[in-house]
Amino acid sequence: MADRAKEIIDILRAKYPDAHCELNYGTDFQLLVSVILSAQCTDKRVNIVTKPMFEKYPNPIDYATMPQEKLETLIHSCGFYRAKAKSIISASTDILEKFGGKVPRDMEDLLTLRGVGRKTANVMRSVAFGESALAVDTHVFRTAHRLGLSDKPTPEGVEKDIVAQLSEEDLSVAHHLLIFHGRYVCHSRNPECGKCPLTSYCNYIKG
Repeated sequence: MADRAKEIIDILRAKYPDAHCELNYGTDFQLLVSVILSAQCTDKRVNIVTKPMFEKYPNPIDYATMPQEKLETLIHSCGFYRAKAKSIISASTDILEKFGGKVPRDMEDLLTLRGVGRKTANVMRSVAFGESALAVDTHVFRTAHRLGLSDKPTPEGVEKDIVAQLSEEDLSVAHHLLIFHGRYVCHSRNPECGKCPLTSYCNYIKG
């Protein structure tokens, strides 16, 4: 399985040599806010919303002291704006009061922040802090199942399966590669199988 997983990642590396996080941010904190906003929302929409917001309100103290109604107005078009506003304000407050104004690097500490689950925590560990971590979003979950990298029914199960099959070097890029593949080729509906270099590995095509 490990050899098979590496083959898949190598093929994806060749297809998406520029795979990267498509959220725009300037600091670790801004990435955290962007990832919270990206739940059930496109990165493109998040970037549109955060560009003026981060220019005017770049730091945790800006959000910890901001009325919730004001933040809701700023992020309204990202959807689920009330829950996301509560999460951002609460996380900002904890970052200031518990972590000295810096986003924590430790997984357990990250998971104490409101609005931060394993996916968001792993994005921070991988993208912000350069650690070998795999964030499992809907794209990663779907492509992992279709490509036979996991058959687990939960994101955490998929994460464990893929982590067990990949080296640290491959793991550090697997998140971005699988997201790019899911976003641009292996769509949930009407996947563009004619553009896919992985059809020989694919359970979806095999039926």
